[in-house]
Amino acid sequence: MATALQILFSGLTVGAIYALVAIGFTLVYSSSEVVNFAQGEFVMLGGMISATAVAAGLAPLPAASLAIVATVVTGILLYGLAVAPARDASPIVVIIITIGASIFIRGLASVGMGKEFHTLPPLLATPTLDLGGASVQTQGLVVMAGSVAIVLTLWLFLRMTKLGRGIRATAANRLAAQLAGINPRVIVGLTFAISALIGALGGILITPITLTSFDVGTLLAVKGFAAAVLGGLTHPAGPVLGGLMIGLLEAVGAGYISSQYKDVFAFVVLLGVLFLRPQGILGGRAVERV
Repeated sequence: MATALQILFSGLTVGAIYALVAIGFTLVYSSSEVVNFAQGEFVMLGGMISATAVAAGLAPLPAASLAIVATVVTGILLYGLAVAPARDASPIVVIIITIGASIFIRGLASVGMGKEFHTLPPLLATPTLDLGGASVQTQGLVVMAGSVAIVLTLWLFLRMTKLGRGIRATAANRLAAQLAGINPRVIVGLTFAISALIGALGGILITPITLTSFDVGTLLAVKGFAAAVLGGLTHPAGPVLGGLMIGLLEAVGAGYISSQYKDVFAFVVLLGVLFLRPQGILGGRAVERV
């Protein structure tokens, strides 16, 4: 029982991380049909900048604020300098642009902040808790609680604010939104900024557990994209479901089979879903915009 609880908490923690990355993919894709493979670098920047600032003597809260601002600016620049000029290019070209941007960001991070691993102090003084015989990291609970708070805040923003409704309208029908007076370029730029914000918050939350370095964003982007596709790129709850599923699958595979193959189990299930239901578990029928 204790082992099962340990695996459950581990899977939910990792799944919450993947869900945050997947939300960034879904948010950008819904409004622009752009798959942003630099999303993982936003998580990396959040962790790296805050950890580097703390190591330099800055207090944790100002360091986190600096990391969030810098990451959001990076997201806006990515859209304005790389993605927006290529808005008439084919999807594969835009994907290559975002991959190139992620490599560029990763290179800058390695030069500016070093190639060694960085960490942050946990938010809670008690490192672990005993729950049902399972030893649970309190920072893992912070990650799960923070992820829930981020998802709820984003949901309220999209439902209750004018900008949020503009994002939803652009995602539903870009031309109709433009005819209604909504500027799609501003909305898409806003989604890049929000996805960068979410990524930075995720990086700050997970760094006390996983450590961070300049190259952690690549695997996070792959797992986050897999989670988004698994849950459904066009469904609001898709990235959350996909992220939690992949996190739990990895934890179960590592706990009961072998940790060496933990990355394999999730992708085998992903391939199976893509064969049986290409739009993802929650995704609806694909509709082409004309």
